[in-house]
Amino acid sequence: MRDGLKASYAAPAVEKAFEILEMLRRQPGGALVSEMAVLLGRSVGELFRIVVVLEKMGYLQKSSADDRYSVSYKLLDLAFHATPAQDVVAAARPFMRQLASEAAQSCHLVVVNGAKGLVIHREENPGTRGFSLRLGAEVDLMTSCSGQVLLAFTTEDQRASLLHAIGYEAYASNVARLAAVRKRGYEQRKSAITGGVTDISFPICGRDGFVAAALTIPFLGQIGGSQAAELIAARALLKEAAAATSIALGHRPA
Repeated sequence: MRDGLKASYAAPAVEKAFEILEMLRRQPGGALVSEMAVLLGRSVGELFRIVVVLEKMGYLQKSSADDRYSVSYKLLDLAFHATPAQDVVAAARPFMRQLASEAAQSCHLVVVNGAKGLVIHREENPGTRGFSLRLGAEVDLMTSCSGQVLLAFTTEDQRASLLHAIGYEAYASNVARLAAVRKRGYEQRKSAITGGVTDISFPICGRDGFVAAALTIPFLGQIGGSQAAELIAARALLKEAAAATSIALGHRPA
């Protein structure tokens, strides 16, 4: 798990704490301290006190059923309040709530997080049926509808950074598609993971004119078209919500 790099100023306890957090993000069912030790190549004694401290501070939570530890939502809350994501969510929330109600579909907000996309807010379909992504879910920038919008409308500097993270070859194969997304102004595609769902995504732009987030509806069709808004109508509502959020963030379209 460790890359062997030696820093000028070593902080072993801090390093172990982050190793634990990063390892647990890949363990959806959580892990016992003994399992952490095996996965990280460390002893139980090295990790036990750090795990207890992380739990006490609220970054880890322990299952009462089997003593497995998992990462809590405190990290997401910390990231939310320490980054511009807070402004985006505050601006988008009322429009997303209206969108979910009028379209009778769930919607979610995705931002770039490293080489992935991260769901930072969602509004559920107020009706009896719906499909949604969980808060904090990661999405693939290259294969997801939200990811294509984020890549298509980002700055050149950020795109170069993402290229380095995700690999040039993967990006190069999508250059034409991204150009089409920019020209069209949005992306729409059948979900790659869920049958019966069509993803639609529009960019939310900030004051600088570049994308700050992607606002997405995973449109769930119903037999007989009994949903409140058909796909085309839902797309129009989504476009309005994204534009209104952009304006609230200070964006002034040309």
